[in-house]
Amino acid sequence: MMLFVRSTEQEGRAWVLILFFTSIRIWVRAVELHDRGACPSLGLESFRVSDEQLSASSAKHLGQGAHRGRLNIQSGLVDDDQFDGAWCAADNDPSPWLSVDTGSPTLFTGVVTQGRASIWSYHWVTSYKVQVSNDSESWVSTKNGSEEMVYMGNSDQETAILRLLPEPTSARYIRVLPVTWRVNGSACLRLEIMGCPLTDLKEKAVGLNKSVNEEYLDFKHHNYEAMKKLLAGVHSDCSNVTRLYWLGRSAQRRRLYAFEMSENPGMHEAGEPEFRYVAGMHGNEALGRELLLLLAQYICWSYRQGDERIVRLLRTTRVHLLPSMNPDGYEKAYHKGSELAGWAEGRWTAIGYDLNHNFADLNSILWDAEDRGYTPDIFPNHYITIPEWYSGPNTSSVAVETRAVISWMESTPFVLGGNLHGGELVVTYPFDCVRSYGVDSVPSPTADESLFRWLATSYASIHPTMSNAARPCHTDDFRPGQGIINGAAWHTVPGTGMNDFSYLHTNCFELTIELSCDKFPSAVELPSEWESNRESLLTFMEQVHRGIKGFVRDTDGNGIPDAIIRVHGINHDVRTATDGDYWRLLNPGTYHLTALALGFHSSTGSCSVNYEAQASRCDFTLTRSNKPRLQRLVARLGQRGAVTMARKGHQRAYRKRLHFRV
Repeated sequence: MMLFVRSTEQEGRAWVLILFFTSIRIWVRAVELHDRGACPSLGLESFRVSDEQLSASSAKHLGQGAHRGRLNIQSGLVDDDQFDGAWCAADNDPSPWLSVDTGSPTLFTGVVTQGRASIWSYHWVTSYKVQVSNDSESWVSTKNGSEEMVYMGNSDQETAILRLLPEPTSARYIRVLPVTWRVNGSACLRLEIMGCPLTDLKEKAVGLNKSVNEEYLDFKHHNYEAMKKLLAGVHSDCSNVTRLYWLGRSAQRRRLYAFEMSENPGMHEAGEPEFRYVAGMHGNEALGRELLLLLAQYICWSYRQGDERIVRLLRTTRVHLLPSMNPDGYEKAYHKGSELAGWAEGRWTAIGYDLNHNFADLNSILWDAEDRGYTPDIFPNHYITIPEWYSGPNTSSVAVETRAVISWMESTPFVLGGNLHGGELVVTYPFDCVRSYGVDSVPSPTADESLFRWLATSYASIHPTMSNAARPCHTDDFRPGQGIINGAAWHTVPGTGMNDFSYLHTNCFELTIELSCDKFPSAVELPSEWESNRESLLTFMEQVHRGIKGFVRDTDGNGIPDAIIRVHGINHDVRTATDGDYWRLLNPGTYHLTALALGFHSSTGSCSVNYEAQASRCDFTLTRSNKPRLQRLVARLGQRGAVTMARKGHQRAYRKRLHFRV
């Protein structure tokens, strides 16, 4: 018994020594992080810090409460509503402050501030003090020697300014006290706190914070060179099922790298659908880029482990990942960093194009033809030709990045795609451009409205917060729609955007996935964001197998390319690929389909779609028509009057929508 007691006492003393030296390592590590400015944000912008953890001395009104004091929070078009663009103290508050409760001991290292987001008024704090506390009652000011430290604040509304504390300071609470603010303005702040939770540092020091994911997933932000190196490494690890290629070059000559994953990479296999994810269209929306890099690593690792789901995916699907459509913009945002890039830094290309507004406006052409009753017999309801004024080699309004992606879309028979963005938490589906002129937002459904809602729900419903968010990110509340919305019902995308263009110019059905409230989350957020999106990313990919697939062949068994597949009752057709294979995404149900091809008699059949994500097989065999019939058909298809009228009737409108330089 005594031996046991002595042993226990010895173990106790040993543990005290271990904890003592661990604490030393923690502080050494903390000082190192502070010196490098490497402590991450606490997560006000990403909402990791909840509304309940924020408090303030006062507020002008509810819409300017402490919960709105988050870095990069966006306001609406109307000032002083419930979604205002900052925390603002009451005008009669003699000692205003905004406080954050971290919930546990934290090593605070810095503060990032912005002014109030507003298009009508101008408010920002020009200097402030910082205080810390362990009980929220007794507060200690940070000091520079023996004097209270006064930090220089902002000189405009949007620029994020980081001020490091003189030395790392441990506490549970931190608050910012405005000292001066813009003349004729108010004490208004948007805020982020930089700090290292001491519990996390302790876990890392004793090696208790490892997960299996960290063994093969690289959770960090990758600049252009690091991204290229990572993709090359994944290709090396899974060379038999991957291919690294590039679509073209950016304005600053960076390659637009794409990563293919398939059991037979490098070629289209007849009967196998093609899927794509595109990220980084806006260079400062960095989460999508990292999720695609993580997805490439995850699929490679899982395939090597023999994961049945991933093996089946690569055996039956050709997957393409484009992590960075705008690498120049990303490098600009990456240089500033997660907290300092602001809301718009790096959004545009190097020469000022917003790629999401840079695709040809085919919507106006289609809608004019529909209004005149021309579709689908005289004017097509799909595969709409790009106007010559847009596609000409001397057109200066089309970015080189856009041209490269359009060529990619035209050369690959994509069936389904996801366009990854950031800054909100919602999935949007076409049309993104409003059909009615003179309005900013109104529902503009496609002929495939119910299918698009299904596809959007397949992503949002699995995400842990997208369809059940606790609160809106900024001003738009997507909870009534359970995390999905028609793009035009949210706000119009002039230009047109890539989703509408993809639907009208190719066979590909594409959606926009807004991944997070924070466009450029800190690297510490990446593991949780990956866990939140991993299953949604995979499930959405699997929807490429939903609906009907098959071949259109002649009586000799040869595939017929460019044959039209028409679903009765849905005014949007698709076409066969080079080998005569086709895929038509559809919701569960029974459909009547007709296959048509120039020089052949049409054929009609009935096909059913089940609830499982496994396409039903429906093949068509077409017999050749006689020569007089062919001549009449060619003459009919040669009528260009309606087409010309539709193009000219809206040329001025879609030029106006096409693109706005900054």
